[in-house]
Amino acid sequence: MEDSALALVDVMLPGKDGFALMEDLQKARIPVIYLTAKSDVLSKVHGLKNGAEDYIVKPFEILELLVRMEKVLERTGRGRTRLQIRDVIIDLKKHRVTKNGQDVPLKPMEYDLLVTLAQSRNVAFSREELLNRVWGTDFMGETRTVDVHVGQLRRKLDFHDVIRTIPKMGYRLEDAD
Repeated sequence: MEDSALALVDVMLPGKDGFALMEDLQKARIPVIYLTAKSDVLSKVHGLKNGAEDYIVKPFEILELLVRMEKVLERTGRGRTRLQIRDVIIDLKKHRVTKNGQDVPLKPMEYDLLVTLAQSRNVAFSREELLNRVWGTDFMGETRTVDVHVGQLRRKLDFHDVIRTIPKMGYRLEDAD
């Protein structure tokens, strides 16, 4: 249990409820996100006051959960600082990308798009989702912008078979390694 970076805990577990597990998880220094159907304010307050990093009520979107998990891992210093896809290494602290040990110069939005895709491997994103996550909700351009940036990443990193086009949807980064 000491090697765990994060615990996703349901409040309504059989036997010992999720709130009762908090003491053991805190002793092991494992951050907790509660995932539960208990949506009343008292349960939320109880969970958060007793040490949970977050409290998410079911049903929830997987993408939202992934982002919340990333934020907790970053906040607690347990997030990854390096991502590797084949011979490409993304150093998140240095904001640097290398391929076979050689620097690959990426424009800021190319880098942000690559990190977004790499942190959610095998998750399909619509072009609109990528625009919102990378360029922000205030971006007034067209979804074609995503296509152009994906093309640049494929070319610069030789990721033609890594960043997959999902027809009538968007893109997914697939990593066989």
